[in-house]
Amino acid sequence: MQDVPIAIIGGGLSGLYAAFLLEQKGIDYILIEARDRLGGRITVAKSSVAQNASSQSVNHEKSNDGFDLGPSWFWPAYQPQLSSLIETLGLPRFAQFEEGDMMVERSANELPICTQGYQSSPTSMRLVGGMAALTDALYARLNAKRIVIRQTVRRLTKTGQYIKIDSKYGSEHINAGQIITYRAQHVLLALPPRLAISNIVFEPALPQDLALEWQETDTWMAPHAKYVAVYDSPFWRDNGLSGAARSAIGPLTEIHDASLAKGEGAVFGFFGVPAHVRQSVSVDVLKAHCRAQLVRLFGAQADKPKAEYIKDWSQDIFTATAADANGNGQHAVAPASTPNIGVWQEAITGCGSEWSVPFPGYVAGAVDAATVAIESLSTSVLRQ
Repeated sequence: MQDVPIAIIGGGLSGLYAAFLLEQKGIDYILIEARDRLGGRITVAKSSVAQNASSQSVNHEKSNDGFDLGPSWFWPAYQPQLSSLIETLGLPRFAQFEEGDMMVERSANELPICTQGYQSSPTSMRLVGGMAALTDALYARLNAKRIVIRQTVRRLTKTGQYIKIDSKYGSEHINAGQIITYRAQHVLLALPPRLAISNIVFEPALPQDLALEWQETDTWMAPHAKYVAVYDSPFWRDNGLSGAARSAIGPLTEIHDASLAKGEGAVFGFFGVPAHVRQSVSVDVLKAHCRAQLVRLFGAQADKPKAEYIKDWSQDIFTATAADANGNGQHAVAPASTPNIGVWQEAITGCGSEWSVPFPGYVAGAVDAATVAIESLSTSVLRQ
């Protein structure tokens, strides 16, 4: 059994940033991630140029170019803490392309129309290499020996001043693998509240009101699915189009330019089709419907993407529960991050993005929630 002052459950942005802050303070910890990769809801599909250049490893400080399958944007003007971190890590950024007209589909009985586009204010920014450049850069600055992957935490047991953490090795199935045990003085829950309360057994049980509050907190992105089509170049720009579109027909209801800062062109869209409908058809059928829609909007050149990707977060067991898959996908109001009564008081703290008060569910929320959680740790823990 390994003893550490702090255990972080979850290796997405909030968990990695919490680990980064702890290392700056010289505090020992272990980070436990259920997936076979780090990044959580931040993940990219590598461009063909990057794939052909060399094989990639998780500890590269900067990602090669890729297309975001999770969050894509941040807004420096009102997310200064996130922007400052990106600057500190030396990550290049570029503005979301929004120049030109947008396409609109109003009904199946009408041809799409071209209308004046609009530009976001403040400007939406993206990272060169995709948002995974941020999580890769944080990982590169951490002690890899303190991080384990493919271990799913199943049980937390409060015993005296310590918490026993039982995890199972092997991420192929949530109940698979051998049990591995750790012991910590404090646990940081760097995962969505609903996922924590649904997948982890707390002994003794958490206060009922808190458990219910966590269970009712929607997980951002969990009901959503994203489609990305990649081309040799952003050909729609030659026709004065921004790559943006809105559709009342679908299957994609909201489409944006996802092209690299230099090189390959791409568009991505959010599915408007409910999760249970998406799951009733094959990925190939979904891709065919998406291509047909892009042809309607952008012309025949859209029919032959060099690559296509679909990421359905509702089918990701380390993101979504059944309750999430049937939800509306809105940003939730941040719940309480720690019990204020009982044996779990000052023993666990939620630091996933949904626990951020100003930015629940956003990338900036992961940084904010991790910062607040580390600042709230008791003096006795920090001394360890």
